[in-house]
Amino acid sequence: MAVPALGLWWPQENEINEVPFFDVQLPYELALKIFQYLGKAELGRCAQVSRTWKILAEDEVLWYRLCQEEGYLLDTSISDHSCWKLALKNCRAREHMLKTNWKNRVGAVSQLHYEPGRVLCDVHCCDGVVMAGYSSGEVKLWDTRTWDYRAPVLAAVPGPEGAGALPHVSFVRINSSLAVAAHENGTVSVWSLLLGQEPIHHFQHNQHLQALALAPGGAAVATASGFQVRLESPDDRGFWQTPGTFEIQKLVNFLNLVPDVPGSPVAVAAAEDIVYLLKAEAPGRILHSVYGQPVTCLDVAAHEAAFGIKTFGWLLNEPNQILLYNLETNQCVTKVGNSMGDFSCVNLHSSPPNMLVAGNKDRRVRVFDLRQGEAVCCMQGHQLGVCSVQMDEWKVVSGGEEGLLCVWDQRMAAKLWEMHARHPVRRVWFDSHSLITANIPEEKNPRGSSITEDDPSLHRKYRGVIYSYDFSVDQLAVDSVLPICRSSYDEVSGYSYNIGLAVPYDSI
Repeated sequence: MAVPALGLWWPQENEINEVPFFDVQLPYELALKIFQYLGKAELGRCAQVSRTWKILAEDEVLWYRLCQEEGYLLDTSISDHSCWKLALKNCRAREHMLKTNWKNRVGAVSQLHYEPGRVLCDVHCCDGVVMAGYSSGEVKLWDTRTWDYRAPVLAAVPGPEGAGALPHVSFVRINSSLAVAAHENGTVSVWSLLLGQEPIHHFQHNQHLQALALAPGGAAVATASGFQVRLESPDDRGFWQTPGTFEIQKLVNFLNLVPDVPGSPVAVAAAEDIVYLLKAEAPGRILHSVYGQPVTCLDVAAHEAAFGIKTFGWLLNEPNQILLYNLETNQCVTKVGNSMGDFSCVNLHSSPPNMLVAGNKDRRVRVFDLRQGEAVCCMQGHQLGVCSVQMDEWKVVSGGEEGLLCVWDQRMAAKLWEMHARHPVRRVWFDSHSLITANIPEEKNPRGSSITEDDPSLHRKYRGVIYSYDFSVDQLAVDSVLPICRSSYDEVSGYSYNIGLAVPYDSI
């Protein structure tokens, strides 16, 4: 046993068998069980009682549990860090830094351009991977988690007129394993993000699609074309099949797949004033139907569906509302919102528990508490209607028809900052450290641009743009790396304005 120079004995962790608790001695394992009920502040106070209690209060098991309870490093084991108290401290410091950067708009911002694609048609994002479809028929991926955003252009299935006659891309969807794109001619292609650029599945509709949905965590695809809704999913051997086809009375406006459903896929479809619950290998059921009250927006979570309805308004003194339905009981749980404007977007699946955020054509963003059935805050700052929203525990991000992106402090109901660009902000997606926004033009064939069909240099003001914000970089947005410096020399030849510089010149 080592003895310090002062003659005092300092106990080591593996040498402690009993811990003094006032007038009793407890085994170390039992004392550790008691300390598991304490928080960070209580453990800090206990560490000041004695040397033995200090060793016990700094046990790695206790701080690993606290780190997991606060949501940090969930995919790690206790052996991955030598000091979990320091790891928790670093995680909390990083969270505070990210929150400060979000509030002050400190970070790097980049524009994601793909010149051969011509006009931007649709954008979707999952975990930092951005998928974009263009009027040239091409589908492009970006991985914003890498410094150069390198990701492939997905190979499309040639149309009946040949490879050079691809129609516009109508919809794109992406999750952690699959990417799906639908073209104007009814062609639907499915790619695996792990297997390469060639599609793994392809099917054709006779008409163009009104809606496309991809399961957030699964491999199911739903499409709506004409009066038909079709569900596609692979079987146990990986062969794609059609487990369900449904005939709908009216044209589908909105379509979502219910996440985290074991077995056959389940879809929720809104066709004018009727909302359907469609389960594969079972007849479709009407979830909601009120004649003359069309559905204006739809979102689906694991067990619930939220959609906005347009009522008769001033005629019957009845405001527009958002209805929340339980998908297991098929019953309306609550009604929120009292607005004379139409609810144009709603986000339920990525909102905190018992919360919901919605945008309205009256230029307001509302956050609802579903337990109280009322709005907890209402924020106004857009010049036109709101077309995309997302929220977390403390902030709300909204995009407007006028091209204005707003970031709000939810508790203060105050605008933190805003960014403006041409074209409506149709997509917003964010996590703790990044933000992806997409300004998608209404006009896919711009007139008056003085260009020909074979001219690739369509003016950028008609194209639309995707912005990527990285708030983990401690620098001002105006000082971030220019998009031209993020590209490499593998760009298509002939674009002199996309010269292909590289930083730090290791890909030349």
